[in-house]
Amino acid sequence: MKMRQLLNRRMAVCLVGGFSSGLPLFMFIYLLPAWMQSYALNLHTIAAASLFMLPYSLKFLWAPLLDRYRLTRLGRRRSWILLCLFALTLGFNALGQRPATASAWVSFWGLFCAFFSASMDTAIDALRREILSDEELGLGSALHVNAYKVASLVPGSFALILSDHLPWSEVFSLCSLFLLPAVLMLLWIDEPPARHGRPDSLKEAVQAPLQEFFSRHGRRQALAILAFILLYKLGDGMATTLATPFYLQLGYSRTLIGLVAKQAGLLASIAGGLLGGLWMLRLGITRALYGFGVAQAASILGFVLLSLYPGGVSTLALVIAAEAFGVGLGTTALVAYLAQQTDPRHTATQFALLTSLAALPRSLFNASSGWCVEHWGWTLYFIFCLGLSLPAFLLLRYVAPWPRVGSS
Repeated sequence: MKMRQLLNRRMAVCLVGGFSSGLPLFMFIYLLPAWMQSYALNLHTIAAASLFMLPYSLKFLWAPLLDRYRLTRLGRRRSWILLCLFALTLGFNALGQRPATASAWVSFWGLFCAFFSASMDTAIDALRREILSDEELGLGSALHVNAYKVASLVPGSFALILSDHLPWSEVFSLCSLFLLPAVLMLLWIDEPPARHGRPDSLKEAVQAPLQEFFSRHGRRQALAILAFILLYKLGDGMATTLATPFYLQLGYSRTLIGLVAKQAGLLASIAGGLLGGLWMLRLGITRALYGFGVAQAASILGFVLLSLYPGGVSTLALVIAAEAFGVGLGTTALVAYLAQQTDPRHTATQFALLTSLAALPRSLFNASSGWCVEHWGWTLYFIFCLGLSLPAFLLLRYVAPWPRVGSS
């Protein structure tokens, strides 16, 4: 890969777009639980806040609107992204103006931010797909994914440290400023031309992607594929949904979590993603789904051990790094599989459907995690999460049988 292919405007868009997509999501995963914990809310209430992320699983419902209509002269992609950026800035600033105990206020603005964050994900994915040539798509996607992960440093480290020294309202406001580079990016680039045209009607934008997917696979196989995507990350998703309250209950401070644990997890996650991509060149996607899925499930054992034998900083960092590395591998395999299941004529809407389905456990099933911990305790809860990894492997044998020797 020549250096001039790395240093161009399109790759910069992938980096900024990935960071801007990841920031709101990680605010829900890391910052909101810590904010709620600071007001002494119980684990059941904190876990129920994962329902704020339901729009990430439902974004396919309105994804055709983003394909069919444009809001301003900026074009379809840029106008939708700009609207979402302004809405997110407003929403996160509003969240911090009231305490976490103001349930109606928090519920409204939490869902408001989640809706526009999920919508921005859809528009940015479409923008990235349209500005990159086929040869650049792999590199651009890798940059997007890793910038997405780097965004976790803002709410998962920077904001947690600030929260020990500043009011929560200022913490939320400072986090929202990290969306500003995306606004500048939109004014810097041109709207990409639609390679395959724009749907002639909203009805066509809705129906055609679904009809193509089910006709290509057949109804039974298509439903099995959708079930597999739903279950593949269920176990590790539930294991990490209450990670921050888990660390806090073990006695680790927010500053320590921000300085040590998040960095260890981020570096390991990026390493898992990059190495997973390289290993898949040799293994192929199908073998990677098996091997990386085992690593992803096995990494949950670290939480089991930490719940039984809490240790110092190095122990915490090691457990989180191992879990993040395994999840990084599993995520890489799943994203590659999702891309494999889409048709180039309907990539945006089909990708929205499949990624929404993959995110559903995080926003729906995770809401029960607080109840589970309160009744079972941390150790049994993490063992239960490990068991939730098994159904996906049973389906995997049907949707992607282990390839024969000499095939991928």
